[in-house]
Amino acid sequence: MFEITEFEARLARLRATMAEVGAEVMVVDEAELLCWLTGYMASETMYRAALVPNEGTPWFVLRALDEEVCRQVSWFEDIIGHVDAEDPAEVIAATLKDRGYGNARIGVDSHSYSMSADLYARFHGLLPEATWVPLPGISGRLRALKSAAEVDAIGDAARVADETMDALCSWAKPGISSREAYAQAAAEFVRRGADNGKVGIVVKGVGDSEFLHGHVSDEPLNEGDILHVELVPTVGGYGARLMRPIAIGDAGNHRHQAAERLTALQDAQIEAMVPGVEARVIDSLLRDAVLADNLRPSFDNTCGYTLGLYGWTPRISDFTYNFHRAADWSLQAGMVFHMVLSAQGLGFSESIAVTANGPKRLTTSPRKILQAGGG
Repeated sequence: MFEITEFEARLARLRATMAEVGAEVMVVDEAELLCWLTGYMASETMYRAALVPNEGTPWFVLRALDEEVCRQVSWFEDIIGHVDAEDPAEVIAATLKDRGYGNARIGVDSHSYSMSADLYARFHGLLPEATWVPLPGISGRLRALKSAAEVDAIGDAARVADETMDALCSWAKPGISSREAYAQAAAEFVRRGADNGKVGIVVKGVGDSEFLHGHVSDEPLNEGDILHVELVPTVGGYGARLMRPIAIGDAGNHRHQAAERLTALQDAQIEAMVPGVEARVIDSLLRDAVLADNLRPSFDNTCGYTLGLYGWTPRISDFTYNFHRAADWSLQAGMVFHMVLSAQGLGFSESIAVTANGPKRLTTSPRKILQAGGG
């Protein structure tokens, strides 16, 4: 998907961060950082890692079963496969010793979900002369600023989301269930070029935010109901997100009025997303206005968070940078976010890229209650 120059730039950024703490070699094991650095998406069925020295050639250690696929898609050439009977930690430790890093300063992302407390202790025992240098959260920080090629990849996923939302509107009708809608969306994802059929949240829209993480149901949706659809397609691992309400029959004037006000407030928030503005300022533009207009009795959840690369991971969302009242970081060109708003059974969201010239909406579906049957 990316040119070799893209990966060379990523490697240089990682090494610059390592140099700041004096790490001589880095263990890269979190799925997203692994894929970002190597181009290969590796599962955690067995532990695997890329080893990156501050100079020279990096190498990859993983199951022999996955070695050939890794060679096909990764720019790495030094790839070591081990049989399933071998202990990955022992193999990795042995390669570090063999290459002169047995007593080195070894960088590790101490926030990585792949580096368990047990594994960290075992590495200490396997490499007793090494000094382990924590680089907590390095994966999220390095990946936060996207290249133009990465934004284009997210834009391709946004296209899948927009096309699928339009197809769902044409397909939906009274009597469908959210389970049937989910299945339809999954088929559209695969048909339109997504990595897989993992859709997102497709449920009946009821309440202010409690429906956002609901589950599919066999309950039929009738005239006057809202089908809440959140689409989370990935293309080449890069994901976009889009939320819209789809009215089954007549949504009612009160809902349309609420939708107009909600989208107007979110539009004003998005318009302010320019480099240099503090995240809590962006947050308050929406949160305070929603509460002041009594659109929700309370507003405690985030209203936006990081978008980008999604690995085979226990996390379904990336909160490296997210919007809330105490968010003390500032927006930078190259960041991409999922901006989210829900109230009164209605959910709206967009995939937004922050550019030097201001915000760019990557998802383009009409910002209104969509109508079953199209429109």
